[in-house]
Order: sequence, then C-alpha cells, then structure tokens
Amino acid sequence: MKSVVFDLDGTLIHSAPDLQAAANKMLADYGLAPLDMATIEGFIGNGVPKLVERCLRAYGKPQSEEAIDKMRAYYGADPFTLTEPYVGVVDCLEALKAAGIQLAVCTNKPLAPALTILDGLNLTKYFDVVVGGDTYSTHKPDPQPLLGCMDKMGADMANTVYVGDSETDALTAQNADMTFALFSGGYRKTPCEELRHHFLFDDFAALTPYLKG
Repeated sequence: MKSVVFDLDGTLIHSAPDLQAAANKMLADYGLAPLDMATIEGFIGNGVPKLVERCLRAYGKPQSEEAIDKMRAYYGADPFTLTEPYVGVVDCLEALKAAGIQLAVCTNKPLAPALTILDGLNLTKYFDVVVGGDTYSTHKPDPQPLLGCMDKMGADMANTVYVGDSETDALTAQNADMTFALFSGGYRKTPCEELRHHFLFDDFAALTPYLKG
C-alpha cells in the first residue's frame, strides 16, 4: 500500500466519552435525562446532526437547529478532555509514516473539532490530508468525501486502503469500491461478519504488517 485513509471516531480515537458529555449537556437544557455510554456509542457515526437527532428521538422529541447548535458549542468547547487514541494507534502511525506511506483522515466530524482533537492528541503530524464532514456537500457513506480525500493526496485507488469501524465506514468503502480494513472495536451495532471488508483486526499491531504488505 502507498496510501491509507482512516476514519477518526471509533477507529483512531475513543471519543465517545466527550461526545456523551456534550450530548448530555444538550439534553439537560431540554430537561431530559442523560444517556448512558452504550446508547451514545450506538448513535455515533453519521455526524453531529444525526447524533443529536438520535438522542432527541430516544425521548420522542424532534431534532432542531437549536439543539444541533448547542451540541456543537458544548463539544467544540471541550472536544478531547476524555478522548484518547486506541491502544497501538500511535505505534501503527509511526511505522506507516516511517515506511513512506501517505496517511489521511476522512471523518464525518466537522473539520474544526477534528483538527482540534488531532492537535490536542499530538496526531496531526502523521496526516497529509484531513477531510471533515463539512469539507464537501455530502458526508459518508456517500463516497465523495473519501474520493475527495484521495484526490487531495494524489492517491491511487489500487494502492489505497480505507480503515474504519462502523456500518457507515463499510458502506462508504463499498460505495467507493475501495479495499476496506475493519476495526472490530469502535462504535458499531452490526456483527463484523455481516459487513463488507477485506481485513478484520482487533489490534493495531496486526494492522501495521497488513498495510505495509
């Protein structure tokens, strides 16, 4: 492989605790009880508006732009206090970078908080390109952000792997007709064997030799 594109939440970083904290602050503003971690993890994967919609729907409430704005404000003010890279991520990125492999991030998280988190976790230095959920007019599972990310890298489809954790990521890779490595951790409800993938891993130490070939 010459290029690797990673999803962010649930793939490189365990961000659910900070998303849960922001979501519960938003819910509290409407007099709604907090949601537990398992519930929030099940709601992650399609961007902030969808996360807010799912949180409010859990209480039979409609989504609103006000609620989305509240969520973005709470999360933007404190996006990585509880967020950590998954075990083995840094070693994997170091090894791939040392091997001369181009690295990028393609996430449905808006670009500004994505960059803030990568900076705060000292991960920015590994990536040549970062595409957020607001970089293009569409977001994953539409293939445009992933294909646009590859275009920015100058990457060749035949020599690029997409790495993600969720149903959204699997469908994005399928829609882009790309090789897909599936992280069995992260945020997902569907069993791994039911998702299209070319490589399944539960440890980033196993991903590194696969990507280096």
